[in-house]
Amino acid sequence: MCQSRNVIKKATRNGKRRFLCKENNHWFVINFNHHKPPHALLWVQHIDALPFRKLGAENNYSGVQIYNKVIPQLKNLPDNLEVTKEFCDMEKMSGILIVDGKFVKVKGYKDKIPFIYGTDYEPHDIVHDQLSLSEGSNAFDKFFKELKQVNYPLKIVVSDDRAGLKTACLRHYPGVLFQTCVGHYMEGLRKLLSTRTDDKYQHFLNSLKLHVFTEPHSLAEAIQGLIYIRDNHGQTDPTVQNIILEIHARQDEFFSYHKIPNCPNNTNLIELLNSHLNGRLETIKGFSSFHSAALWLNAYVLRRRTLKFTDCDEKFKHLNGKCSLQMTIKKQPLWAIILEKLYRIKIPKTGFQEPRI
Repeated sequence: MCQSRNVIKKATRNGKRRFLCKENNHWFVINFNHHKPPHALLWVQHIDALPFRKLGAENNYSGVQIYNKVIPQLKNLPDNLEVTKEFCDMEKMSGILIVDGKFVKVKGYKDKIPFIYGTDYEPHDIVHDQLSLSEGSNAFDKFFKELKQVNYPLKIVVSDDRAGLKTACLRHYPGVLFQTCVGHYMEGLRKLLSTRTDDKYQHFLNSLKLHVFTEPHSLAEAIQGLIYIRDNHGQTDPTVQNIILEIHARQDEFFSYHKIPNCPNNTNLIELLNSHLNGRLETIKGFSSFHSAALWLNAYVLRRRTLKFTDCDEKFKHLNGKCSLQMTIKKQPLWAIILEKLYRIKIPKTGFQEPRI
């Protein structure tokens, strides 16, 4: 550089300012953001909402550069199950496990592969998750085997009707109860009876939902509800009669929730989590490998476990302002250690503060 001070400043764009040296008529550029360090919580910003390219634009890096900075951060995160094992007090778990899966797109696989995870109902805490090649018995066997190894006190599994889940679970938790999601079952009936276009069976389904799956507080009351519906809707209709017989034959899986206090008969809680995860997966549009998918999903679950609830209603209002993992840790001082592990920041012992991003 000529060291001349006889220069003209031009416009600034993306932190770069153009100058014209009047002594030698030479244009040059100075990048004032060149030495700006990337944010320490890039992985959090990415998991929350920002694609690599947009995150790069905000930090004056390319999308590839941000990717190369975020991936090491994801690799440094602890495994979700290890967090459950090391920090969680199993006596604070309800043992009511809602299990569901989400299919994700991964390069190299013809079909989407399942991401299975389980949420403890009372604290809403995602105690375990697993990316698998298929949703068969082997995948569920591994899932429940690992849950057993961390001494999770499983009492009942609430899920939709998934092949292989019950058999796999009983290998590791003999005598555990199972509750089939009545929401999924009722939706199946709506499709079977074409109630979206034909209202012939609409009144029957409304009565079934009310008198069998909503109002009863015991198995005996649910059976009475079935009898009431049979007498009022199934006297001459074989379709209704067959549905009533099926529900009665499967009463152990439709009404197990009556045996466990505060147990739901649906998977609505995890469906809410699925809707949020869906939104993020749509922006990602697939993963480059099984390993990268597992890294991202592990980070996603850890982030969800350390985010404050804001819109819980009815009997879960007490969770608002708290995090699910915060509800299940062994001792409150551990909270600072957990957040330091995840966010690389010091947290005052007086309580949790949302990481500044």
